[in-house]
Amino acid sequence: KSFKILIFFINSISIMRFSNILALSLLSSASAFAPSIARRSFSISTSLQMAELTQDELKKMVGYKAVDDYVESGMVVGLGTGSTAYFAVERLGQLLKDGTLKDIVAIPTSIRTKEQAEELEIPLVTLDTHSKLDVAIDGADEVDPQLNLVKGGGGALLREKMVEVCADKFIVIVDDSKLTDGLGPGFPIPVEITPFCHEHTLRLVGALPSCDGCKPVLRMGSSSSNVNDGDEIAVTDNGNYIVDLHFEEPIKDAVAMANEIKSTVGVVDHGLFCDMTTAVIISSADGISVKEP
Repeated sequence: KSFKILIFFINSISIMRFSNILALSLLSSASAFAPSIARRSFSISTSLQMAELTQDELKKMVGYKAVDDYVESGMVVGLGTGSTAYFAVERLGQLLKDGTLKDIVAIPTSIRTKEQAEELEIPLVTLDTHSKLDVAIDGADEVDPQLNLVKGGGGALLREKMVEVCADKFIVIVDDSKLTDGLGPGFPIPVEITPFCHEHTLRLVGALPSCDGCKPVLRMGSSSSNVNDGDEIAVTDNGNYIVDLHFEEPIKDAVAMANEIKSTVGVVDHGLFCDMTTAVIISSADGISVKEP
């Protein structure tokens, strides 16, 4: 009798484990068979299931959810840049291919996003012909309690801001590690500047009152990473340079700092995205949540 109970207990554990794996598998593949079910399946009931997901799987969930919840047929869509935005672009391509979405045109925010969209046969346009977007979807490097953002770790901050400021809705997709009480210490603020007299502009930005305490560092190597990975100055898709502002203390007034940097001659734009966010979709070990201003 004890032996039968032990076998029953082992089998029960195996069934529970299989159920978790099956649920996660269905979550990833549901879109290929029933998009309407996929929309509802993103609500995962247990922390155990979420804890078993990899970082890329968590990114995939928020990327897919953003497209499922905010994109409709006939829209003009802004496509972000980065490892999380990649999955939103992937999802858009899937839903266009299977006919769930129709008559979509999209505007990419970088060369690499453009290349991904072309591979997925997503129809592309530019701001020159479509200055008004229905929705833009992108990741972020940091998000504060007011939903102000730091973006530009991947070097596409100018094109991202040009596209996303034109969208009726700007949907941000992140994991909870990107949430912070104050912008600055967790991720440097990128500033895109002209190559002409770039050292002069770097010093001007570093000396601004709102940037007090920052250490301005010229980005080297690849423009898509704020980690020094080369000996040459990093060049953006627009032919500009990037200065990363490193802070040890939280920025006191992100909006004031954004305005002051933008007003500096030689600065093209910066990675502070203030008062632009419609909603932030957040993945964590506890599930997926949506935060709005």
